[in-house]
Amino acid sequence: MNKAAVKIPPAFYQHTDVLAICRSLIGKVLVSHMEGIKTSGIIVEAEAYRGPDDQACHAFANRRTPRTEVMYNTGGVAYIYICYGIHHLFNVVTGPEDHAHAVLIRALEPLEGIETMMERRQMFKSGDPRLTRGPGALSVALGLTSTFSGHSLIDPQSQIYIEDRNISFPEDRIVAGIRIGVESAGESAKWPWRFYIRNHPNVSAKRT
Repeated sequence: MNKAAVKIPPAFYQHTDVLAICRSLIGKVLVSHMEGIKTSGIIVEAEAYRGPDDQACHAFANRRTPRTEVMYNTGGVAYIYICYGIHHLFNVVTGPEDHAHAVLIRALEPLEGIETMMERRQMFKSGDPRLTRGPGALSVALGLTSTFSGHSLIDPQSQIYIEDRNISFPEDRIVAGIRIGVESAGESAKWPWRFYIRNHPNVSAKRT
């Protein structure tokens, strides 16, 4: 672990304000450490989802299914679901037990293990911002699949975790806007619950 890096503690994830957690995750570093290979990236785009009143949230109206049950855990575990049958999307479960809040990580700035990420993504051009642009892409790059749903982000032996490496961006570069792909979520679709770094090449959409 980097000397300047500190694994995010349980209290960070278990705060009741998922919007504040989402914004605070910008600049943190998502790490996967699998089969001796470490890959990581700075979080530059994330979206907050809040059960039960957020119509865009899988746990809207306290919906509980085999897929969403993990969202009701105490904050600090991964929620990874499959979208369109192919994309594995990585979320951080937050809040106290039974709150069903989560943050979708949408984009990373690659840091470590970039060659491994490129192999996983079958990409051959160095510096291509598409490597970790978008939630499906970053999951492939870091080796994250739905088999890790429910995986602790806190346990010392975790293969997936988030670190604070004292990386920060100027306040005027952190933008709040509407979330992507939730147009059918009624009034919730208008909530500015997506945070991203202005003009960052790895941000997945609407980068200005």
